[in-house]
Amino acid sequence: MASTETFRNPIVERAADPWVLRHTDGNYYFMHTQSGCLELIQSSSLTGIAQGRKKKIWVPEEGGRYSYNLWAPEIHHVNGKWYIYYTANDGGGDESRRICVLENGEDDPMEGEWTWKGALPTPVPGLDGTVITIQGQLYFLYAGYGHFPDYGSAIYMMRMSNPWTLEGDHVLLTAPTLEWEKQGGMAINEGPVTLHRNGQLFLVYSASTTWSEDYALGMLTMEESADPMNPASWSKSPVPVFRKSVENGVYATGHNSFTVSPDGKEDWIVYHSLPEPGADTGLRATCIQKFAWNPDGTPNFGVPVSSTQDVAVPSGE
Repeated sequence: MASTETFRNPIVERAADPWVLRHTDGNYYFMHTQSGCLELIQSSSLTGIAQGRKKKIWVPEEGGRYSYNLWAPEIHHVNGKWYIYYTANDGGGDESRRICVLENGEDDPMEGEWTWKGALPTPVPGLDGTVITIQGQLYFLYAGYGHFPDYGSAIYMMRMSNPWTLEGDHVLLTAPTLEWEKQGGMAINEGPVTLHRNGQLFLVYSASTTWSEDYALGMLTMEESADPMNPASWSKSPVPVFRKSVENGVYATGHNSFTVSPDGKEDWIVYHSLPEPGADTGLRATCIQKFAWNPDGTPNFGVPVSSTQDVAVPSGE
């Protein structure tokens, strides 16, 4: 019998840049931007993340080069070990931002010590680093700063020889050239995240400024047999694939991740949003909703659900 349990968004208040990983141990691991430290949350359910087991796993040295503005942490499990990628800087501006890497060899990432593996020497300063393995090769994606021609950030890709070592140069996959990618005062493509399904690879990214009500998700699509380091392999959606809903009172929908229901039967998108136009970015909250697939094999993320709407919990909760 289908569950009659429901929940309402947001699932975590004041939690921007949400990252959720469901591991083979059956737990969900959740991280979000807290600026001064990194906290990891372990939860047996997706809707119960706010009540999950919490542990502060990294506090940077005071006054260090990578001790300020810790943003957008992501936890990944690569080659049998845990890695966290996060943005940090020295308290200055964009030119000092780098993506840093931590490692933990324990089976349970809530145990053991996280060790510093370094700050990745990307060709340009950047933020929002993530990794993906394609046909056995590990790749790094990040948002690098520059003029495209307007000042902002664009999505680059690089090869990696291991989870903390970059290899070769980067290639630019998408830059903010469309009007809906330039709202809020800067031209932004950031927060890359990938989906692999139906013989295709989807690179979903956030566009426009996070403080703009028009912060939205864009998408690149590639056939899985193509070369991901060749920009021509990717086709770009000319319109957002997920954006604000004035009718439902949900704005600035972006910086997302993807996960599945406990039984693995449903796909869920995790994102942050604001409750009204012009709201303080400190009010960004983590929301989740189930999404479907179109006949052509591409994802259909639908419309952001209202905070007053009862939503069925993920299958298997």
